[in-house]
Amino acid sequence: MSPHRENEAEEAKSVDRGISEFLLRACHDLRAPVRSIRTHAQLLSRDGPATDFKERLAVIADSAQRIERLADGLVNYSLALEIAPASSQHVGVAVLLRTVLARLEKVLSSSEAKVSYGELPRVLADPDRLMQVFEQLLRNAVQSRRQSPLLIQITAEKQGGEWLLAVHDNGIGVEAAYLESIFRPFDRLSGATSEGPGLGLAICRAIVERHGGRIWAESKPGAGSTFFFTLPAE
Repeated sequence: MSPHRENEAEEAKSVDRGISEFLLRACHDLRAPVRSIRTHAQLLSRDGPATDFKERLAVIADSAQRIERLADGLVNYSLALEIAPASSQHVGVAVLLRTVLARLEKVLSSSEAKVSYGELPRVLADPDRLMQVFEQLLRNAVQSRRQSPLLIQITAEKQGGEWLLAVHDNGIGVEAAYLESIFRPFDRLSGATSEGPGLGLAICRAIVERHGGRIWAESKPGAGSTFFFTLPAE
């Protein structure tokens, strides 16, 4: 086999391993709430309206909600993987960001969050998916906030043929050992309050990479986090 074909075979194996691991993790996260629903439904069927009837119903409802959140996350991850060049448009990042801020007004207000941003560029991107990146990073900041007022700053800087965008917060921060793993599917930020399936940052990475960019984080525990991502300049 030629070196070129050997490389292609190794890449194919790597993709297969990634898909296999993803499916195993998805099934693992699905089994727990399904098992909980089955167990409590069986108890209700056996015991009838016992004294803890409402508690058991609450567990079933919570487990069903966990399944629904996982399903939503899987749909969004699938959409991120299927971004097509035809869906890209020339869009103003500031316009998209204002739309996201309006969408998250209640979430940000309840967290007493203050979001500031300077001049932002126009880029060639899928507007819905790019808004999804900003929404996830802002939600991330809210979920990782400290007791002090949450401050979020969004900046953009042109570096050669690409834009470097950054979302900085003054939250609890992330230990250096986890700065890469938090972008893997089903891994969650340590200390965050989210009950989601752990797909948010994985979805962000898929979206950014399919736009030809990169995404990463820099952080120190107690000193906040900055999530950087690049997009090709127009």
